[in-house]
Amino acid sequence: MFQLFKLQGSKILIVDDVKMNIDILKNALEDQYNIIFALSGKSAFEVIRNELPDLILLDINMPEMDGYEVCQHLKAREVTENIPVIFLTAMTDIEDKSKGFRQGAVDYITKPFEIAEVEARVKTHLELKFAKEALIMQNEILEELVKDRTKELENVKDATIFSLAAVAETRDPETGSHIMRTQNYVKILAEQLAKNLKYKEVLTKEFIELLYKSAPLHDIGKVGVSDIILLKAAKLGSEEFEEIKKHPYYAKRALRVAQERLGENSFLKIAQEIAWTHHEKWDGSGYPEGIKEESIPLSGRLMALVDVYDALISERVYKEAYSHEEARSIIIEGKGTHFDPDVVEAFLEIEEKFIAISQQYKDKVNS
Repeated sequence: MFQLFKLQGSKILIVDDVKMNIDILKNALEDQYNIIFALSGKSAFEVIRNELPDLILLDINMPEMDGYEVCQHLKAREVTENIPVIFLTAMTDIEDKSKGFRQGAVDYITKPFEIAEVEARVKTHLELKFAKEALIMQNEILEELVKDRTKELENVKDATIFSLAAVAETRDPETGSHIMRTQNYVKILAEQLAKNLKYKEVLTKEFIELLYKSAPLHDIGKVGVSDIILLKAAKLGSEEFEEIKKHPYYAKRALRVAQERLGENSFLKIAQEIAWTHHEKWDGSGYPEGIKEESIPLSGRLMALVDVYDALISERVYKEAYSHEEARSIIIEGKGTHFDPDVVEAFLEIEEKFIAISQQYKDKVNS
């Protein structure tokens, strides 16, 4: 296949300090190939600078720069390292041949050579070269197709996540752009906390991306809460609040079903952690389990601060929006009780970014 459409017209560089040898090879090969030549190792590089060959026939015994040195330089350069080099020499010692192969030659033809042998070996190594290039090209095409398919699947997954989150949002009039803000808050907060050596190994780029992707599902469990409670235009009573507190159970159950269907999945694992633990508190007074401190997964500790901050700065039917300064004071007050102290410190270091995100994804006011 390669011979039919590729070998004919391939460019062969002959390097030999004896012009007669070049003429013999040129006469034998020029009917099939485009022949270029050089009478020394140094001049060979001048030729290559202007015309990149597909294969090189290289003499070893040449003045100034022998074939071994020429081959070594060729293999050290990215532009020429994959050009097959066939040595042509009168040397027959096995050590000489071994040295040639160590320098990167693909074959070795002994002088005086048979033209038929040269033709056969040139043809073989050109076919191998083009087959390798075709394989590399095919792999690159396949990699691009895989990347495109992976990106498509990621887009589908992202759209599905937002669709699920939007279901919860439509049933909870208080959320507004809450899912967009909290998603971006949790990402920048995790990136800042990753600068702390204590968390550097945990908060990898991949883990932070999973946090970012799964954060919109933190309140998906609200789809299981009664509309009477979700749509109530006033503060909730104690019994109603107990009902609201069940939403982590609903979320965990739904996400567990998905994980059982799809198998172990790091994205679903983080989504479950966030949905289940973002109402836990550092001192153990939160819900649903009342776990405390580092028993709370880091994803839940990050989401806890983010969720509270956004609730504070957002307008509700039963309260006005707090200013950033007021929300900041409440978070500082909750350091070591409600919130992980390290997470609070990370928040204070980037609070201006929180303000920017809150403005970028501001709730739309109904007219």
